[in-house]
Amino acid sequence: MGNTDFASSLKKLGPASAKEFASKNAIMLVLAGLVILIGIVQPSFLSIDNLLNILRISSVRAIIAMGVGGILITRGTDLSAGRTVGLAACIAASLTQRPDYVSKMFPDLPLLPFILPVLAAVSAGLVVGLFNGLVVAFLNVPPFITTLGTMVIVYGAASLYVDRPPRGAQPIGGLREDFTNLGTGSVGLPDVFSIPNLIILAAIVTVIIWVMLNKTRLGKNIYAIGGNPEAAAVSGVNVKKNLILVYVIGGFMYGLAGVLLAARSGGATNNYGQMYELDAIAACVIGGVSTSGGIGTVAGMLTGVLIFEVLNNGLVILGVSAYWQQIAKGLIIIAAVAVDIRKYLAKR
Repeated sequence: MGNTDFASSLKKLGPASAKEFASKNAIMLVLAGLVILIGIVQPSFLSIDNLLNILRISSVRAIIAMGVGGILITRGTDLSAGRTVGLAACIAASLTQRPDYVSKMFPDLPLLPFILPVLAAVSAGLVVGLFNGLVVAFLNVPPFITTLGTMVIVYGAASLYVDRPPRGAQPIGGLREDFTNLGTGSVGLPDVFSIPNLIILAAIVTVIIWVMLNKTRLGKNIYAIGGNPEAAAVSGVNVKKNLILVYVIGGFMYGLAGVLLAARSGGATNNYGQMYELDAIAACVIGGVSTSGGIGTVAGMLTGVLIFEVLNNGLVILGVSAYWQQIAKGLIIIAAVAVDIRKYLAKR
């Protein structure tokens, strides 16, 4: 009897099972393969410092991707994400400049409590998200057009904000140490092992978004709307309300990402966040978020971000031209969308 059970267990672990595992975890296997391959060619890539650096750089982009990912699941998109990140970064930076900084943007501004600049920047992201959600939900303007227009508006607003006649738009620098420590500091023993603050914050955000998508009514509604908005409405889902909420959550994520970006770089300009939305959308698509809506996981979004960052970091370490990085990224995006479309057509 025992031998029979053992034999049946082996059959379950046969080629069919391996194929199913590979199909379900293809994106994870791609990431693992990239890490192993680059590590074999250049062992320094696998150093703890370099891997932590990859995670640190990926943290801000991961937060943006999770904001965009929820919108993509509802069959939407958000082209204003990057510019909203830039606007939030400018607001946070301008309100956290040192009192003794010569080119202070607001010379008479007193030293504000740490939380106020953060709230101001995040609030800007919330306003942009709310605007997008209202236009999409009540005016029925396609998300692509809505957020394309918002992208231009937000960039203009950020440029006006940093414009200081007669000198024009100037970079914002001279930030307080307690603020920059948010993006450059770490927790642990510096001479032994420490984890950058950005990684910890991104991990906390990841858990919150995972819970929202998987354990709350809002999350279920997001997937339902993406799967079939008409059926969701018939089943009692308030489609307009939930669409507004998902864009507001996206705006919050972009605002937070802008704060962390300014803290990490120690300053900001009106060009911060440029093209970040395309990287976020690409990472989500690579990570399995369907362009047809209704499908996507937090783990997939994060994996997509890491694949691009591993690719960028690995090619730099290998001495490959940055232009090849762009070509490789474009090919990966096209391949991922092609696979997604084939899956969608196969289900019809």
